[in-house]
Amino acid sequence: MSQNKDKAVHPVTTNRQARFRYEILETVEAGLVLTGTEVKSLRTGKCSLGEGYATVENEEAWLVNVHIPEYTEGNRFNHDPRRRRKLLLTKRQLRYFNGQLHQKGLTLVPMRLYFSGRVAKVELGLARGKKLYDKRQTILRRESDRQIERETFRRR
Repeated sequence: MSQNKDKAVHPVTTNRQARFRYEILETVEAGLVLTGTEVKSLRTGKCSLGEGYATVENEEAWLVNVHIPEYTEGNRFNHDPRRRRKLLLTKRQLRYFNGQLHQKGLTLVPMRLYFSGRVAKVELGLARGKKLYDKRQTILRRESDRQIERETFRRR
């Protein structure tokens, strides 16, 4: 088999509210430690990143408050939907993000969850919360872009 086919990216879910609520400063890709029923549930396309965030504790990164529903065909060994999941990052990345989170008041927000080949990955964004007026500016900019797009479409 070709190597490109093995590394195909299959998206599971994206956090659409992340770019609206936060100013994303940089992004990083991290692996996830999952159980069997979690992987099966993700392959069906079910997951919610809306309330999730990542923390660094004792030189380990954890994904907290991400909801992966129980696998419907699972048995009594099914997983807890909101359990903490370990993230796979290098030591250098862990130290960097630990410093950023404690010094600058930033947070790690899950942007999207996907399969890269057979491996589940999550894209994390180092983010700073937007103020209310920043959110309003984002809405105004989006509406003006839509208006411009409508006008250019009408003139064609």
